[in-house]
Amino acid sequence: MELRQLKYFLKAKELLNFTEAAQSLHISQSTLSQQIKQLEIELGTPLFNRVGNRIVLTEAGELFADYASQSIKQANDGLQLIADLNALSTGTMFIGVSYGLRNIFTQALIRFTNKFPAIKVRIIYGVSDGLLEMLGRFELDMVLIFKDFTLSQQFKSEELFSSPMRLITSAKSGIARKTSVTLKEIIRLPLVLATQGYNTKHFIRKMFKGQEPEFAIEVNDIPTMLDLVRTGNWHTIHIETVVPEKEFVAIPIKDKNVIRATTIVSLKDAYEKSAVKQLRMMLKEVDV
Repeated sequence: MELRQLKYFLKAKELLNFTEAAQSLHISQSTLSQQIKQLEIELGTPLFNRVGNRIVLTEAGELFADYASQSIKQANDGLQLIADLNALSTGTMFIGVSYGLRNIFTQALIRFTNKFPAIKVRIIYGVSDGLLEMLGRFELDMVLIFKDFTLSQQFKSEELFSSPMRLITSAKSGIARKTSVTLKEIIRLPLVLATQGYNTKHFIRKMFKGQEPEFAIEVNDIPTMLDLVRTGNWHTIHIETVVPEKEFVAIPIKDKNVIRATTIVSLKDAYEKSAVKQLRMMLKEVDV
């Protein structure tokens, strides 16, 4: 069994078409078919059902796909380990970041790229659930998310910092001088919510325990949310560290001291690149 056979098999599984898989791999269809057939003979079972021009995974094929993915990942880890000996002078890392943590991540990213300009960084912003799915598929090396739920056993996590939830308002709004605000007062305010997925809204619902405020506007983009709050006509609830200090005011919520934790998550059994370790250290040093 060879790694190239596993790669051919996984590409055929992805596209469910031998012709397209061969084109994607820049090999002939006959080579692809021959290598997969040889793999099936070695395993003693078909991996695909061939129906005319279509192919469909067999039950054995479904099960074998996980093994093939793990084998290729482990081989790539070995290559990566050797490449890392090259003193961080080459390589690419893939990082996932929750929308609400962009400001914090950017501070560390600027430091990292200044120190290691030869390392390529690919950044994906998204919701926590989606980023963790990508991490589980080995598409990301590390994710920076809010820890609002229990993680799967395949992951390991390290808490970065905790930040209190605040009422965020414009520095020029009528309530900017308030030293604190109650839940009842918040409910009466015109509010905008950045909904980057289920977790943010669910967290706020738990915070209000049945007194959920009415959000006049919901938008899945934090810069747009802040643009609206900046006018002074709307307010929002978010962690204090998400907003620029000069333009906004973060007002403590009097009857609630709700803390939201931020965590770095990676795969428990995967090799961690040296570049990822360096970025992790820099994230810990960000002044929040």
